[in-house]
Amino acid sequence: MKVFSNIPDIRRQRWAEPLVTWGFVPTMGFLHEGHLSLVRRARQENDRVGVSIFVNPTQFNEPGDLAAYPRDTNRDLSLLKEEGVDLVWTPDPEIVYPPDYETFVEIEKVARPLEGAARPGFFRGVATVVAKLFNVFQPQRTYFGQKDAQQAVVIKRMVKDLNFNIEVVVCPTVREADGLAMSSRNANLSPPARQQATCLYRALLAAKDLFEQGERDAEELRAKMVAVIESADMARLDYVSVAHPSALEELTVIEDRALLSLAVFFDTVRLIDNMVVES
Repeated sequence: MKVFSNIPDIRRQRWAEPLVTWGFVPTMGFLHEGHLSLVRRARQENDRVGVSIFVNPTQFNEPGDLAAYPRDTNRDLSLLKEEGVDLVWTPDPEIVYPPDYETFVEIEKVARPLEGAARPGFFRGVATVVAKLFNVFQPQRTYFGQKDAQQAVVIKRMVKDLNFNIEVVVCPTVREADGLAMSSRNANLSPPARQQATCLYRALLAAKDLFEQGERDAEELRAKMVAVIESADMARLDYVSVAHPSALEELTVIEDRALLSLAVFFDTVRLIDNMVVES
């Protein structure tokens, strides 16, 4: 496994074998089984696998949130080596964003609701850094998790609109045994909050159960999710949503498919989760 921080080194290694296929997994490090499941999928479908480890400052609104984001690069590299990754990019922020940097990628409609409304500028930062990562690695395929459903929609839109010659592969959410979606932020939960954090998955399951019983009124599903979240006394609801899976517009009546999603605070730790329901 080759590990580099500079862009020319990554490009030289990536193009050393110009005819092989590359799968690429962008990460912010502090890897867990969710990340590793993407790496394994990339390994199955490509000749070579590249991974980036970069905590992207432009997608954080609060400096404290950026500073608190968990990091353990040595552990991450050990895990990636065990998975047979070929190439890892670990750039410093000034390599990705030099002092004179002034170009950003803006996605319009699909980036505005949900996480876009709750975290202004978030998807501007995400789209910009992912576009840069794609240009550095130039992979045939890239892998994202369904846990960040809106992010996947935004990246797909960017790839389509800007004509990136890349296939975006979205892989299932990986969960803990009790249903909590795996996230690097879970490490910041207090033990009591960690116990209560399963309310996100329980809320999604409760709404899914209503849907499977025949309920198609989106507001009834939202109300069910809210009730489950409010039953956890440490949880502070940010939003619940029942939206079109690709347009991300809120639904009144569900015709065939819907994306159920929510964001919840436990003290300063903000967790998200989602589930697609379909007839």
